[in-house]
Amino acid sequence: MTRSLLLLTLLFSTPSLPAVHADDAPKLGIPEKDDGLPGAGPIRRYDWFRNLWLKRRTTWAERVEQDQNAVVFLGDSITQGWGDDFKKSFGDMKVANRGISGDTTRGMLVRLTQDVLDLNPKAVVILAGTNDLEEKATPEQIVGNLELIVAALEKHDPEMPIVLCKVMPSSASKRRPAEAIKKINDLLAKAVKGKKNVVVLETWVLFADEKGDAKKAEFPDLLHPNAAGYAKWAAGLRPVFATLGYLETEPDDWKPEPGFELLFNGEDLTGWGYRKTPDATRQRLEKRAKNPNAIAWPIWDEDVAFDGKKESVDGRYVAKHGRLIVTTPAEGRRIQQIWTTREFPGDFVLKLEFRATPYADSGIFVRQPQLQCRDYPLAGPYTDLEKYRPQDWNEVVVTVKGNVAHCTCNGEVLEAEFKVPDTGPIGLEGDRGQMEYRRIRVKTLD
Repeated sequence: MTRSLLLLTLLFSTPSLPAVHADDAPKLGIPEKDDGLPGAGPIRRYDWFRNLWLKRRTTWAERVEQDQNAVVFLGDSITQGWGDDFKKSFGDMKVANRGISGDTTRGMLVRLTQDVLDLNPKAVVILAGTNDLEEKATPEQIVGNLELIVAALEKHDPEMPIVLCKVMPSSASKRRPAEAIKKINDLLAKAVKGKKNVVVLETWVLFADEKGDAKKAEFPDLLHPNAAGYAKWAAGLRPVFATLGYLETEPDDWKPEPGFELLFNGEDLTGWGYRKTPDATRQRLEKRAKNPNAIAWPIWDEDVAFDGKKESVDGRYVAKHGRLIVTTPAEGRRIQQIWTTREFPGDFVLKLEFRATPYADSGIFVRQPQLQCRDYPLAGPYTDLEKYRPQDWNEVVVTVKGNVAHCTCNGEVLEAEFKVPDTGPIGLEGDRGQMEYRRIRVKTLD
């Protein structure tokens, strides 16, 4: 069956199924045959799995009303193992765990309507695919099923956010070799490229060792995370949920130190904007744009100021609850800068805090040169920092004297003699992943 026919089967057949109630328990079991089912690849039918599938789905049928409008986690044993309360990882955010240990992407596709869509979810987090490999499914089959799941979610609610977690590393000893997982993740990123409602979370680089396998310190059996692994996954998700408005919704009542003035007011993008693309850069980018695989890099014909605006004209930069957010680009990577509308001659101290999702890449422009600001342990270049806090807030201090800047992160030196021109604006860059900045302030030195 072709992928197009599979998509038609899902979109025009599966969503028409009626809502399930507890007295429909016999209908919640695994179908006896693959014939007529959406998707491709394996559906498990071991006795233990049949029993678990039916038990969990029967319990969920009693919770359909209770779990309405939750953030739904769809997955397998890694999701199930997090528990129904997710170990309180997301505060008071309403969540619903729809993970079944041992499930495959096709199994999730079969149960999608009753277990997920009938809850009218606020958002859906997906982690799936590892069990398919054990059952000898191809990466193409796995990604094809995930595409169908995404399509059904979009048909149900085109505006609903979907957080697509990359398949986590495991081991060839578990019949889940690194090369196969990397191929799934590459195909998956390409399949959802350009979808503005889909956020791809880098959960492979977050956990992989130098060989691309899971680390025993976080995955003792090389398949399932322990408490430390779940804590890292939660930390990677929380900034995304904050940007969606589900967490950290209180205003930031922090005040700058005496002598400092805020460059970002925490409410909107006043004082910031896009700058016209220089002619030399434009010519280079126009040549690059002819390559369909080139990194997205927008060209601006004129300066654009965002005074009074809560987001940039393209939605890449957003002001929310005291944070200046560089959102995750739908293209996977998108090079883009936002600048202060004023310039900064003379000596000054710039302070700000940033928080990065796993493997995020951004930057801070000091008059013009870029100081790399990234999820440093994973993305570099300052991989040996001892005080960096992954997926948490970190403070950068840039002290400019003459044409030299001294730059630190949480007190550790990033650049001792960073060369800068006589004057220029302050800027922030986006590339991949999500980056947040807050408490951006400057103090002029006499």
